[in-house]
Amino acid sequence: MNATPEQAPEAPVTDLADCVLCGRPTEYPETVRGIVHCPVCEWQEAQRTACSG
Repeated sequence: MNATPEQAPEAPVTDLADCVLCGRPTEYPETVRGIVHCPVCEWQEAQRTACSG
């Protein structure tokens, strides 16, 4: 007897917000308020604001 794996319920599809710097899709839904960055721009912003001391 072959058991079929249970499928996880799919999350509802929502539109993703665009990055305010480059326009690529972010990991955040459009309903998020404030400035959102794509993973690349988010990493670059963190590098710019990190303490270099």
